[in-house]
Amino acid sequence: MLIGQSPGEREGAESRPWRGRAGRTLRGWLGMDEASFYGTFYCCSVTRCFPGKSPGGRGDRAPTPREADLCSFWLDWERRLLDPSLVLTVGGLAARRVLGIHRLTEQIGKRRALGNAVAIPLPHPSGASGWLNPPENRALLARALDVVQGELRQLS
Repeated sequence: MLIGQSPGEREGAESRPWRGRAGRTLRGWLGMDEASFYGTFYCCSVTRCFPGKSPGGRGDRAPTPREADLCSFWLDWERRLLDPSLVLTVGGLAARRVLGIHRLTEQIGKRRALGNAVAIPLPHPSGASGWLNPPENRALLARALDVVQGELRQLS
């Protein structure tokens, strides 16, 4: 299971998750083409609808806590129904809501227990984020992706 923040504008239009630039970047990180990505991961998000563009004009607006609360039933239901063995949270909002992580950088790539699953937080692949600019963060991402690949090999 892969849990993101919310659908983007393109995802809403195409009715499929991770369709825009961030999705292409994420698939690249994971070394997967579209078929293997969608065949491997059930994709869902903290909220169910596109929250609109950021008032500052850079990226999408982050869902409010109230919006996330209103959608929590669906995310909880999906997790119970699917009972995944691996959960990747993508971005700070997903890590906070699903794993209770408040400082994402310190937790990226670390395995955590989430019910019967191993959960691994990843940064968001958005081009609007400057998180990947520092070399130490790129190295942290590379280590995290090695952890993810190891978990995926164990599931095969």
